[in-house]
Amino acid sequence: MTGKTALVTGAAAGIGAGCAKRLARDGNAVGVLDLDAARCAATVADIVAAGGRALALGADVSNRSEVGAALAELRQAFGPVTILVNNAAITNYVPFLELTDEQWESVLRVNLTGPFIVSQAVLPDMVAAQWGRIINISSSGAQSGAKCMAPYISSKGGVISLTRALAVEFGPAGITANVIPPRFITGTIMSEHSFANQQQPVAREALAQAGPICREGRPDDIAGAVSWLASDDASYVTGQIIGVNGGRYI
Repeated sequence: MTGKTALVTGAAAGIGAGCAKRLARDGNAVGVLDLDAARCAATVADIVAAGGRALALGADVSNRSEVGAALAELRQAFGPVTILVNNAAITNYVPFLELTDEQWESVLRVNLTGPFIVSQAVLPDMVAAQWGRIINISSSGAQSGAKCMAPYISSKGGVISLTRALAVEFGPAGITANVIPPRFITGTIMSEHSFANQQQPVAREALAQAGPICREGRPDDIAGAVSWLASDDASYVTGQIIGVNGGRYI
């Protein structure tokens, strides 16, 4: 799949950075997008140092005009975008009865409206090419549920349903859409923040031992699955939940 252009959101660190580096290693040019381009400098530097091509982009994924400007910059640099990894997300830990409207809406705006906006902005390139890969990052919590995380769990469940809608509508155009719901992944900004929060309902070690593979996940675990889903080897795979979670949800 060399020579294609990919966009990875939330790619300054963690899962997004791991996916961006792997897609670049596979031979693709990569747009590394986060809230501002400066956050992406380290990821881009690692890709370029390894001989790859990457561009740092800044945008709020829930802001259509910012997404459009970032995509225009990426297309000018590397051409049409035919691989998309929707990874950007935020969370909070608030008991359900204490949630405010703004706390609910702020999480859904980034985690669900964001993938809607970015996918809608990128899909014309894929339709024109009659080839495309959309890979959405959800959460195994969307399958199992979790305390004090209603907005996050709801948004990530919505991502699973959005993925299936895209798979059905755009499959005839040679575009696949699949979703990966990770377990806890070590070293991400969100996970480190989460385990420092007193409202986190599960201890870090307990989650890591939730088995059957009793360790913390790594960004490269997710990146490997993304690499496969973005390749021609996965051309007959669409609308699927690919659980990269150590068997947490079977």
